[in-house]
Amino acid sequence: MYEVISAISNYMLPAIIVLIPLYALFRKVPVYESFVEGAKEGFPTAIQIIPHLVGMMFAVAVFRDTGALDFYLQGLVPLANWFHIPPDILPIGILRPISGTGSLAFVESIFHTFGPDSFMGKLASTIQASTDTTLYVITVYFGAVGVKKSLYALKVGLLADLIGFIASLVICTIMFGAL
Repeated sequence: MYEVISAISNYMLPAIIVLIPLYALFRKVPVYESFVEGAKEGFPTAIQIIPHLVGMMFAVAVFRDTGALDFYLQGLVPLANWFHIPPDILPIGILRPISGTGSLAFVESIFHTFGPDSFMGKLASTIQASTDTTLYVITVYFGAVGVKKSLYALKVGLLADLIGFIASLVICTIMFGAL
């Protein structure tokens, strides 16, 4: 099964890269002109989200540098052990909804410790790909368009991150072996 999924994934991205421009040409869409127009429209949006981005980056730095992350991790280790969740994976699960770059640093440390092709490396990669930076998205994008009431989006986003984390554990255990 792993070989089939691997073979499909090897051809999926090149196929998408080829098929989208071909479809646009078939529909007689001016591909390059559309790209340039979209890039022009993106600059004002980028300028508008910079303050929100800086605020979010500051909050992530405070969360990590004050020791709050370590405090929460120490409290969650007994619960993780009870559910047979590797404690090395917890920082990714906690940081991923806040910061993609912060969680990616922990993925890199897992790669250095266990190797990228180990069970832990595959699990870390799957969690990173199956969850999203929910707080970042809400802060930056909702802030850029002026959305003030984002509580429901926050609840659903964090629930989706939790489900992505749990699904990653289950699927990696089934696909790559037991914890």
